[in-house]
Amino acid sequence: MSGTPATVALRAAGIRFSEHEYAHDPAAASFGLEAAAALGVEPERVFKTLLAEVDGSLVVGIVPVTTMLDLKALAVAVGGKRAAMADPALAQRRTGYVVGGISPIGQKTAAPTVLDETAELWETVFVSGGRRGFDVELAPGDLAGVTSAVLADISMRRS
Repeated sequence: MSGTPATVALRAAGIRFSEHEYAHDPAAASFGLEAAAALGVEPERVFKTLLAEVDGSLVVGIVPVTTMLDLKALAVAVGGKRAAMADPALAQRRTGYVVGGISPIGQKTAAPTVLDETAELWETVFVSGGRRGFDVELAPGDLAGVTSAVLADISMRRS
């Protein structure tokens, strides 16, 4: 049993989830695709947590690891105009997590969150549990609830 801020927050909220640890390879090109392969699940069920600055404020975007975050769509989803990826050092400071292990749950400083609507296609999805090599699996509705996320189409296929 792990004691990351994410699992602490999930337990405090009474949300059912399962923990999945795997051997993380620091040389992995994609943490999310590595997680999907290690856990033996469809990559579309594994979601990555990305931070962007929308009109100067941090916003969390949660998208499948098989896609890229659509910054324009993210900005629109939170009523903003311009979005750019946040500086990784800022993301780490504000969330309390390291890049590659940023969980959307239990962040040090809560930020508006948008979950890609494709999460609803699955009974459960996987997100970082708060460190590299550790994911939590939970229902998309519970993920949206615990992060106060809105659902929107914020992903685009890799070209």
